Amino acid sequence: MSKTDPLIEVDRVISELRRGASVRVHLGASSVLMLAAEAVNPHSLSTLLAQAGSPLALVMTGTRANVLGMDKADHQACVVSTPEGLTKAVIDYLANPLSALETPPDLMALQLTPAGQLEQACVTLAKLSRLLPAAIIATAGAQTDALNVSVLGIEAYMDIAAESLSVVSEARVPLETAEHARVVAFRPRDGGIEHLAIIVGDLDPEVPALIRLHSECFTGDLMGSLRCDCGNQLRGAISEMDKAGSGILLYLAQEGRGIGLVNKLRAYQLQDAGFDTVDANLQLGFDSDERNYLPAAQMLRLLGVKRVRLMTNNPTKVAALKLHGIEVFERVPHVFAANEHNNGYLRTKATKSGHMF
Repeated sequence: MSKTDPLIEVDRVISELRRGASVRVHLGASSVLMLAAEAVNPHSLSTLLAQAGSPLALVMTGTRANVLGMDKADHQACVVSTPEGLTKAVIDYLANPLSALETPPDLMALQLTPAGQLEQACVTLAKLSRLLPAAIIATAGAQTDALNVSVLGIEAYMDIAAESLSVVSEARVPLETAEHARVVAFRPRDGGIEHLAIIVGDLDPEVPALIRLHSECFTGDLMGSLRCDCGNQLRGAISEMDKAGSGILLYLAQEGRGIGLVNKLRAYQLQDAGFDTVDANLQLGFDSDERNYLPAAQMLRLLGVKRVRLMTNNPTKVAALKLHGIEVFERVPHVFAANEHNNGYLRTKATKSGHMF
């Protein structure tokens, strides 16, 4: 495998960022040292300062800058700086809405500029690392052994990973509501997190397959959380497929609409403070939905499925599969009764995310 393979390159720097190390992001002759904002502590900050050739700046999403009232323009990302550099307290306040900072900094004293391609890639890399979508950056002023990653590799990572999926394991798994079922595991070429297909019954290639795209939900699927309807949708879909004689549930490794479990728990804290599910994501600096459905389309192609009956209330999923070359023969509604804990969640899905109930 080439050392410049973008999947391997990006996967390695993701591991570095998640353990609190800095990496070098480069675009042509330009480069910056990057540290995930979430990983900032006295040690990581002093280490970065010792290597930096410029004051530290923060790159965050335009969404986060917007909710802070710092920038109302439609920028994908923004760079925040001061001539003296940013302190840990200010970084925490800007990057994390759950920061315990009691006295907000003077935001008017901060300089904000639109991010370029290089800085934007640093935010994308933080998202790929399932960390808060913000990064500390500086030009390099000293020799460093930081791992290198290219902007073009970061930008291409999700599509290349999806297109590189292959079947790595398969087994018969009798289920409570579908005894004739099997599970197929798909892994990207970089050895990343697997996506799964739960196949119920025997598929007829001449008939559009009944399918569901189900993003993993640890709290709902495994723990039976009442904050969402995910557990009901998971088990209900498998049951309906068994009744229909066959079907495929694609279990996608996209927890929390693509922001990861830790960030989903942060969003729950914000929801308890009064934000709805969409606004909680925006407060964290994410889009309302960060999912990518190219992996689902690739999994279907590997299974030989080109036409589907899609069990969903979300029109975005219908459009996404069509965009990626899968014919959606029919949208099949998939609705379950609300409870006192998820009433607001389901209402927000309908009013802000366009779900059809």
